[in-house]
Amino acid sequence: MQWEVEQKFAVADPSAALRALAAAGVVWEDEISQDDTYWNHPARDFALTDEALRLRQVGQRNFITYKGPRTDAATKTRQELEVPLPDGPQVREQFGQILSALGYRPVATVQKQRKPGILSWRNLEVHVAWDVVQNVGTYLELEVVADDAGLDLAKKAVESLANRLGLLQGERRSYLELLLRRIS
Repeated sequence: MQWEVEQKFAVADPSAALRALAAAGVVWEDEISQDDTYWNHPARDFALTDEALRLRQVGQRNFITYKGPRTDAATKTRQELEVPLPDGPQVREQFGQILSALGYRPVATVQKQRKPGILSWRNLEVHVAWDVVQNVGTYLELEVVADDAGLDLAKKAVESLANRLGLLQGERRSYLELLLRRIS
């Protein structure tokens, strides 16, 4: 099984956070825009089961993603299954129509500007994301993808990197949860 081991932090001091990331050796990639529409199941409430179904658009690219419930209190470790869809806004719209026809309901769309990066920590590749989330704020995510055998090592690596970067107070709520809290 593939797991996403993630910690997310609100960025209070962007300059200090960027300096710490540079000192850790982050290699930044080009900034991207992401529009993530979240859907709720017709027979069970994903907010109660701690699951997510996301239809993501990155430029012309589209993805459908299922995220299972979080499995621990320190990180946002959860199963993640993602499938690429054909490119283009029409595909995203049509896939949304299929979900609606099946009884799924759109919950909200999270829009963000993401600056992705990569750094090596404890012999693992850590995905870094500097996110400016519309109507939510600026956040830094640290993520390692692991299989069952590497799960404990990935959790320890993410936690130790966060400590090294001076990131102490993790945010366990998703961007969707933070957005819904702001707009409700």
